[in-house]
Amino acid sequence: MKIDGGCHCGAIAYEAEIDPDMVSICHCTDCQTLSGTAFRVVIFASEENFRLTRGTPKAYVKTAESGNRRVQAFCAECGSPIYATSADDGPKSYGIRVGTARQRADLKPRRQIWHRSAAPWLPGIEGLATKEMG
Repeated sequence: MKIDGGCHCGAIAYEAEIDPDMVSICHCTDCQTLSGTAFRVVIFASEENFRLTRGTPKAYVKTAESGNRRVQAFCAECGSPIYATSADDGPKSYGIRVGTARQRADLKPRRQIWHRSAAPWLPGIEGLATKEMG
């Protein structure tokens, strides 16, 4: 499925080819803190299937408890998070923030990851499949 989107102010835009069956709710504590909410919804695109069409995001490198380094890319103007990818060499996968996609209404989450960090008060999502990562 082809998607396109960008930041809130329009300074950053992208397009990507994604598999809509891979939309995930991530409950990791990094996503909670970086999104400012209980979880983040992401869809993954390989490097060859993701392209910026306008602007250059600002990047912040976050080192996880595991030691993995992740580039967090966001708009320097409005602060919208756009994607995360690995900071290391090798093929990249882009974790696109579903809220930035124009097609977000069609991108229903199919799984939850890092579920052990989920806020205990979250109602209504327990029926989704869960998978522990890491």
